[in-house]
Amino acid sequence: MMNDPAIYVLDLNGVLLMRKYRQSPDILLLVITCTLLAIGLTMVYSASAVKAAENFGDSFYFLKRQLLFAAVGVGLMFAVMRIDYHFWRAWAKVGLIGCYFLLVIVLIPGVGLVRGGASSWLGVGAFSIQPSEFTKVALIVFLAKYISEHQSNLTSFKKGLIPSLMPVLLAFGLIMLQPDFGTGMVLVLTCVIMIFIAGARIKHFVAMGSLGLLGFAGLIISAPYRIKRLTGFIDPWQDPRDKGFQITQSLLAIGPGGLLGFGLGQSRQKYQYLPEPETDFIFSIVSEELGFIGATFVLVLFCLLLWRGILIAIKAPDLFGTLLAVGITGMIAIQIMINIAVVTGLIPVTGITLPFLSYGGSSLTLMLVSIGILLNVSNHTN
Repeated sequence: MMNDPAIYVLDLNGVLLMRKYRQSPDILLLVITCTLLAIGLTMVYSASAVKAAENFGDSFYFLKRQLLFAAVGVGLMFAVMRIDYHFWRAWAKVGLIGCYFLLVIVLIPGVGLVRGGASSWLGVGAFSIQPSEFTKVALIVFLAKYISEHQSNLTSFKKGLIPSLMPVLLAFGLIMLQPDFGTGMVLVLTCVIMIFIAGARIKHFVAMGSLGLLGFAGLIISAPYRIKRLTGFIDPWQDPRDKGFQITQSLLAIGPGGLLGFGLGQSRQKYQYLPEPETDFIFSIVSEELGFIGATFVLVLFCLLLWRGILIAIKAPDLFGTLLAVGITGMIAIQIMINIAVVTGLIPVTGITLPFLSYGGSSLTLMLVSIGILLNVSNHTN
C-alpha cells in the first residue's frame, strides 16, 4: 500500500468508492498554452497598434485590456487546475441553467450590447462579457455528466440521443436569436463529437445530419448577410470591394508574407485594410509578419496542444473525465480549424476567433479556464 501511487477515497463507513491516481499535471500542455498566450499578446499589440492609436489615441489600448484578461485567465487556470474535476459534476445543471438565463437576458433590447449586428454581449462597467462563451464550457460539463450517467441508453434514438441533444439545441436556438451562427456551430459540433465518442450510433447521426443540413440551408436563406458571405466566399475576387472584401484582404496579407514575413510589427494590411486584424483575422497578420515559418510554428503548437488533450482523454480515470477532455479538446480544435479555414478562404466568414491569439476577454478567459480543467484531469490520469 505504501508504494501504491493511488489515493483511495472512502465513504463514511470506510468503503472504497474510487481510486484516483494523482500525478503532476501535464507540464507540456501548460508550456504550450503559455507559449501560445505569449505569442497572442505580442500579435494582438502588433495587429492593433495602428487601429488603437487612430481610434483611442493609445497604441497600447487593446494590449492593456488583453493583458488584464490574460492575467485573470491565467490566475483562474491555476486555481481551476487545483480543483478536482469531479467538483464541476455537482454544479453542472446549475451552471447550464445560469448560462441559459444569461442568453435570454442578452436578447432584451437595451440590455444586450450589439456588435457586428449581433446582440451577444452584456456590459459590465467598462468591459463586456459574452454569455455564449460561458455556455460552451457549461454545456460540455453538463453533457459529460449526463452521458456518463446514461451511457447505456445512448444507442437508443429516443432514450439516449434525443435527450442528449435537447440541451444543445436549446442553447443553439438562443444563440441563433442573437444571431451568432459561428458560435452556435462550434457549440453543436463540439457536443456532437462528445456524443459520438461516447457510443451513439452512426445511423442516428446520419439521420440527424440530414436534418441539420436542411436547417443549415434554411438559416443561410433566411439571412441576406449570410447569402452575401457565401457568394463572396465562392468568388471573392469578383467583388473584392464588397462581398469578397474580407477574404481578399486576408489573402493579400498571407500571400506576400512569403517564407520569413515582413518582420514583427511590419504588417501593411493592418493599416485599415484588413477588417478586425486583432480578432478574427489575426492569423493573417501572423502570416504576413512572421511568414510561412512563423505561421507553421503556431500551427505546430496547436497540434501539440490537441495531441496532449487527446492523450489526457484516453488516460482519464473515468468516463466523465474522458468526456470533459474530449469536449474541451474538440471545442479548441473546431475553433482553430474554422478560423484558419476562414482566413485562408476555404469557408465563408463566421466570426470565430483563434484560441489564445485573438483579442477578446470572454474567449481568452474561458479558454484558459478550460485548459485548467484539462490540466486537473491530467493530474488524475493513470
